[in-house]
Amino acid sequence: MAPMTLLDRFRVDGKVAIVTGASRGIGAASALALAECGADVVISARNKDTLADVTERIEALGRRAVAVPADLSDLSGMATLVEAAVSELGGLDIVVNNVGGSMPQPFLDTSTKTMVDAFHFNVSTAYELTRQAVPKLLERGGGSVVNITSVMGHLSDRGFAAYGTAKGAMTHMTHLLAADLAPRIRVNAIAPGSIETEALGMVLNDELEALMVGATPMRRLGTVEDIALGVLYLASDASSYVTGKVLAIDGGLTFPNLSLGIADL
Repeated sequence: MAPMTLLDRFRVDGKVAIVTGASRGIGAASALALAECGADVVISARNKDTLADVTERIEALGRRAVAVPADLSDLSGMATLVEAAVSELGGLDIVVNNVGGSMPQPFLDTSTKTMVDAFHFNVSTAYELTRQAVPKLLERGGGSVVNITSVMGHLSDRGFAAYGTAKGAMTHMTHLLAADLAPRIRVNAIAPGSIETEALGMVLNDELEALMVGATPMRRLGTVEDIALGVLYLASDASSYVTGKVLAIDGGLTFPNLSLGIADL
């Protein structure tokens, strides 16, 4: 047998992953990246049709995919994902907590319910899936959990009170769970900057995109593949000495590049 190369350490052959919010965008790209490098994948999101498309693309790479359509704001669905990984794919090694989000809006329009909902959809979902997954990860000797946070978890601008607070909590949860689960399970996060997704496209126009690109040191928006490559690194043995860290994939941002133009109170 040929000795393992450094490049081989980025492979995830024989591994089983769960990726949430995987019908499009960062979640779909992450699932496809893991499959391309050897993993079988359980994918979940609300949209059954787009999940079917991602399933076909994973299978075209020669890997197995199990699609579980679900509204993951209902935390009872997390156990179903873990059960699918074990019963249909043989175990579990990687968890990518990607589902989440919250629309920005002025502070006085951001109700306490909006804040609570943002925390639930971003933090509680990731926590519950991780909690359900840990016993199965341990059965395979350990594993890797990757949380998708945001630069708005550590940067500040108007309009992001709910979303940024939730992502900030998710960031610190990553540090805390890494301490709880070391050394057998690694827990890390990725903080994306402005990534070309359908969600960003909902607020983007040519003028706003030009302003965002100009305010980004790398002078472009990120792609979903930029984030998927980070997921692959943190999920694979290439990062076997990394835990409790947040990898910022943001084009070099040190301040927000998406101003909502919210006026003074």
